[in-house]
Amino acid sequence: MTKAVILAAGKGVRMKSELPKVLQDILGAPILSHVLTAVREAGISDIIVVVGFQADRVREEIGSDVTYVEQRERLGTGHALLCCQKELAGHDGEVLVLTGDAPLIRAETIRDLLELHRKKGAQATLLSAELEDPTGYGRVLRNESGEMTRVVEHLDASEEERQVREVNSAEYVFDNKALLGALEKIEPRNAQKEYYLPDVLPHLNQVHAWCVADATEILGINSRKDLAGAGAVMRKRFLEQHMDAGVTIVDPSSTFIEVNVEIGIDTVIQPFTVIRAGVQIGPNCEVGPFSQVRAGTILEEHAEVGNFVEVKNSHIGRGSKAKHLAYVGDARLGEKVNIGAGTITANYDGKNKHRSNIGDGVHTGSNSVLVAPVTLGKGAKTGAGAVVVGGTVAENTVVVGVPARALKRGSEKVESASEGGK
Repeated sequence: MTKAVILAAGKGVRMKSELPKVLQDILGAPILSHVLTAVREAGISDIIVVVGFQADRVREEIGSDVTYVEQRERLGTGHALLCCQKELAGHDGEVLVLTGDAPLIRAETIRDLLELHRKKGAQATLLSAELEDPTGYGRVLRNESGEMTRVVEHLDASEEERQVREVNSAEYVFDNKALLGALEKIEPRNAQKEYYLPDVLPHLNQVHAWCVADATEILGINSRKDLAGAGAVMRKRFLEQHMDAGVTIVDPSSTFIEVNVEIGIDTVIQPFTVIRAGVQIGPNCEVGPFSQVRAGTILEEHAEVGNFVEVKNSHIGRGSKAKHLAYVGDARLGEKVNIGAGTITANYDGKNKHRSNIGDGVHTGSNSVLVAPVTLGKGAKTGAGAVVVGGTVAENTVVVGVPARALKRGSEKVESASEGGK
């Protein structure tokens, strides 16, 4: 059985933010959430998160399905593990230790690290990588036979040791009983006067380092530049996953897709499109260019969202289209609806959000405004520039004007004008 401990107590001074570093957003989720996702996907459910700076805010954001330990004094990574002694006591198994600010770790890498640890019968196995610029990282030192001898922190390393490019990721697997015993032996004998977790290694038997092939997996986030860099790596991963699953992304370099987005096969995502976390898009849809699809939105099969259209918390029915210059918020569209150019669902009254219900086959004229709460019955139409102020428009009724009123039958000229752009 494996427990995981995620170190997330730091403030992140270089971020220059009032928000804890681990709660900075990266593609629709906090940095820490990405680490937790990888751990859970690796099959580990017993997770301890060490919190410190703005601990209550971290707890509120992350939720109650992990165990929290508070590190009131931030005296180093070794001290963070010392704070977990009560939670780790009696655990007869492995402890995976990760940092909460390194969101690029993959679940398969965690599984491989655990497998190597077990195969070697090690008391400690650390994850390492070779970096072009290892500045700031602890160096992994090896002997002539390639076996790891020790880890030296950057500030404590000699000039010769700083030339080593293999670095400690600060991510480990330990035998729990051996770890707890070694933690009692470490002291703050370093430039920072902190308890370093790597200092437990000399007190353990069978210590190994595994150098992961993809060095981006170990990259920690300490600045806004790091945040942007990690976001670029993660965005590329997400886009590749969708393309491998049968989605056409015309220009990945200008497409942004966040976490927990579902997209069906044969859907086409045009350039300059942003799809926010939690969106569901069915098969054979088209989104973009220059579109934003926000949280809570569902697009059914063959739905289309086009140029300069924003959709938020809305259900777009099968074959329905909002092709250009529209805002669809807090709305439910039936099948084969055509939202004309410039149509807006006015969903917010300054205090509350209200919904619009748009029936099958509805056509809205260009520059229509639907002031929610409003219902447009099946087959209804709005004339160009119509303002529908609340209430219900009956099925197969044409409404025009400001405020919109039903048009008498037989006025073919106005009815044809009610057809918005397709």
